[in-house]
Amino acid sequence: MVSDMGGFDSGTRAQVAASRAGRSPGAAATTGTEPSERTPEADAAAAPADRPRASARPEDPGRSVRAGAPVPVALSHEAHGDGPELVLLHGVGLDRRMWDRCLPALAARHRVTLVDLRGHGASPAAAAGVSLAELAADVGALLTGPTHVVGFSLGALVAQRLGLDRPELTASLTLVSSVAGRSEEERAAVARRQELAAQDFGASAWAAVDRWFSPAWRAQDPELARQVLDTLLANDRASYLACYRVFATADTGLWRWLPRIAAPTVAVTGERDPGSTPAMSHRLAERIPGARAVIVPGARHLLPLECPRELADVILAQTGGHAGNQTGGHAGNQNGSHIGTAGSQTGTHGSHTGSHPGTPTGQESHRS
Repeated sequence: MVSDMGGFDSGTRAQVAASRAGRSPGAAATTGTEPSERTPEADAAAAPADRPRASARPEDPGRSVRAGAPVPVALSHEAHGDGPELVLLHGVGLDRRMWDRCLPALAARHRVTLVDLRGHGASPAAAAGVSLAELAADVGALLTGPTHVVGFSLGALVAQRLGLDRPELTASLTLVSSVAGRSEEERAAVARRQELAAQDFGASAWAAVDRWFSPAWRAQDPELARQVLDTLLANDRASYLACYRVFATADTGLWRWLPRIAAPTVAVTGERDPGSTPAMSHRLAERIPGARAVIVPGARHLLPLECPRELADVILAQTGGHAGNQTGGHAGNQNGSHIGTAGSQTGTHGSHTGSHPGTPTGQESHRS
């Protein structure tokens, strides 16, 4: 029986049979490992012989299988479709329903698992101090083999950490609206948003919707804007603040380890996204070996809701699930030219009115 969670797009949800898992009771958060500027071996060599090593000392990614690794919690999730495994990870303050508009196209070619991250939706709460390593370990515990991992915003950071810690599980990475290498000014801006969330959660939620929805999109789809606002306001405040801290800070710790990511990777963001900027996607493409960047013209932050058809085409091109595309993450022009998989002009808002067949979905750059 399908439970009604008030999805972002009930018409789309009705196209796909759903089976929702319930909330896992009593799951407690643990302290996980984080990337560090120094490896444990270097710390041990520099430490006095009589100084005990702290068990919670930060460690580099890829070492989370050792003793003291994060203990995952059971995440609420659901699966649709059949084919190669694909998992979708949402952003901070949202939940798995944000993928509803992309789901039909993806489930037609993949077995798609939608996840509520720790501290979100129907999954267990997140304790203060929850780490990116823990969030990634939670997702890794759900996967049974190589999986195409698609992460949005906070979910994109989780996807990067999973690619570092569990490379055997990541068949490819699609990093949607991801932050990377924030400048001092960008770090100060996200710190102000974090402070506002702690002081006035309602004002913070309203400000997020104002950033994410253009006036034209809100006028065209006012119910969607209301549903996104309701989802933000329904969050457990402590869990939200714990996860927002990860979102606000984790890209700094990830930066030095990005060249270790081995999975085929694409970073995609909206041309007008003020927080996860096109420059950030290009940084990821330059930092991760073999990665490429796709910039969606006219779009803001919420690509899964604003441009679902165009985003689904980028994902399927990355996974090899798009008819006529090469298998793997590197199908596409390597000379920075436009890609044309979607066959419609990006920047449409949910209903896809005003599409122009044959025009490109974005601009692509590629690192070899």
